[in-house]
Amino acid sequence: MGVDSVLIQINPTGQLILNLILALIMFGVALELRLRDFVDVFSRPLAPVTGLVAQILILPAVTFAITMILQPQPSIALGMIIVAACPGGNISNLMTHLARGNTALSISMTGISNMLAVVTTPLNILFWASLNPATSALLRQVSIEPASFLGTTALLLGLPLIAGMATVHFWPKLADRLRRPFQIASFVFLIGFIIAATASNGRYFLTFVSDIIPLVILHNAIAVGIGWLAARFWRLSDYDTRAMAIEVSMHNSGLGLALILNQFDALGGAALIAAGWGVWHIVSGWALAVYWTRRDRKAAAE
Repeated sequence: MGVDSVLIQINPTGQLILNLILALIMFGVALELRLRDFVDVFSRPLAPVTGLVAQILILPAVTFAITMILQPQPSIALGMIIVAACPGGNISNLMTHLARGNTALSISMTGISNMLAVVTTPLNILFWASLNPATSALLRQVSIEPASFLGTTALLLGLPLIAGMATVHFWPKLADRLRRPFQIASFVFLIGFIIAATASNGRYFLTFVSDIIPLVILHNAIAVGIGWLAARFWRLSDYDTRAMAIEVSMHNSGLGLALILNQFDALGGAALIAAGWGVWHIVSGWALAVYWTRRDRKAAAE
């Protein structure tokens, strides 16, 4: 059996639970958004705009090129494109802090990329997947209608995002009380869902893990390089460079997995890529943080 023929088995109840988890994730992200997080974008736009261009435009384009050069199985290629099209995740803010990078820059990039994701994520997926003949055929196979996909994805992402931002604006004290519980709940529920789905479909993961992991590691390493090179191209500080390298390489793969299971018929190869990325980007982000903090300590001791 090829990975393209694998479909992750999720019943209607599981689909409903997944939609609720996705709403929790986006609502929790919105509770983090503050006007002050965006002030730096307008006062010193070079770093955040450079990072967002690298994340939203360059990474999906490079991902498309990778799929054309390496020609993985179509569902795996589609999973890579979907993950690259997803916005940054909140955990990148923590990793940037641990790496002694510009946490404010990381937060502003995460917030703006998530706001733009209502439009940029579905557009990037449809555009780049349609240019690769293999993934384009897969889009037709799973009957993706562009207008319907754009509208459904905008609703899935947009409504909880708007609700969260409205809560912050009109009921800031309530938002302060909800922020941490929602972050914890969405993370725990998502991890629990991934574990349950993996356990029930474990034979597929074990069969195709050797095809998935090397691509995830390569893809993530290229994303780190894109963020780092974009910062160096504009001669940004080491402080900003650390934030950009981490932010561009840490995506909301939980969102990607939810889209795959909801919109792309739970294609096994794509789902495995998103799940693998969700684990690996934490490992790579932590490794970068450890490397930079140790380097700082060594430099301070000299």
